[in-house]
Amino acid sequence: MQLRAGVVKPDLVVDIKRIEELKAIKQESDGSFVIGAAVCGQAISENEALHKAWPGVVEAMDLIGSTQVQGRASLGGNLCNASPAADSVPGIIAAGAICIVAGPNGRREVPVEDIPTGPGKTSLAKGEFVVAFKLPPRPAHSGDAYLRMIPRTEMDIAIVGAGVNLTLDDNGVCTAARVALGAVAPTALLVKEAGDALIGTKLDDAALKKLAAAASAACKPIDDKRGTIEYRKKVAGVLAQRAAKIALERAGSN
Repeated sequence: MQLRAGVVKPDLVVDIKRIEELKAIKQESDGSFVIGAAVCGQAISENEALHKAWPGVVEAMDLIGSTQVQGRASLGGNLCNASPAADSVPGIIAAGAICIVAGPNGRREVPVEDIPTGPGKTSLAKGEFVVAFKLPPRPAHSGDAYLRMIPRTEMDIAIVGAGVNLTLDDNGVCTAARVALGAVAPTALLVKEAGDALIGTKLDDAALKKLAAAASAACKPIDDKRGTIEYRKKVAGVLAQRAAKIALERAGSN
């Protein structure tokens, strides 16, 4: 679209979608997943093992575009387009996913949250591209979820997106948590303070209120016709709470 609109004018365009490594979803022996950067949304949605282990990641990807778009849109494209409102990005940040990046100097691994640096900008060096995403093994008693707020019912850009991933001990106490927000800053945010608010608790009302406050405080949103700064901050806290409750329910049955 940017090419057709003349927004970008590259000297060379290289199609990497047919490289086998970039098109595959592989579950390793330890339960981790490697998802090729060019795997389309439809393939991600239809992978039962991935959906069982990481439903929040899959649900976030499911929200991108129409059925036709799902046949083309990829995790790699959604990340590297570097839109602050990209739906898949908070989900994979919350999951603790790592990007495998290839380039002239070999390969390196980069946390997903370190790839976007601003709207339309990434930390990828000249000649580098994302090859795949590594999702860690799913621990026992853990779960994830992603929610977004949009003005319409379908196919719209998120006003706010929230991804939560958490792990419980045998007594139901949270031992690890990651919270990520989208569309509330120049890049998707990993909000450590929000995750820390849940650790050591059973996600009671007090913990959820601290989570919401931390999520809202981390926001640095724009003020436009889609939502005011105050509105986006409030919604971020509410969505983070709701996503945490869904993740908690999933963790309890995992």
